[in-house]
Amino acid sequence: MGHTGRGQQVHLVTQARRSRSDDIAYRQRRYLLMMGIRTVCFVIAVLLFLNHFGWFTAIPAVGAIVIPYFAVVFANGGREPDNVRGFMEYRPNVPATRDPQPPPPGHPNGDSRRR
Repeated sequence: MGHTGRGQQVHLVTQARRSRSDDIAYRQRRYLLMMGIRTVCFVIAVLLFLNHFGWFTAIPAVGAIVIPYFAVVFANGGREPDNVRGFMEYRPNVPATRDPQPPPPGHPNGDSRRR
């Protein structure tokens, strides 16, 4: 068993990113889901309009108009971090190895006697 150097960075499995193909497939599924919701909103808006529901028609119509913008932004957003609140790599908080120099005698924090 060999000893690895202290400077070598260790990666945990929980920090591994999704593969590129998995990431693209995830974004495609999310886009198709949002566009499916948009289609349902559009159909509901048409049905409400044909049945003379007045301003209630505007609610799903606004959804059908706004959802494509967010779907495209999310689909083209690029790779997202997988591990936002999960395990983080261990980084020890080690104090400095040398003591700080004391302030000079004339410095307000260096002399405890008041003149």
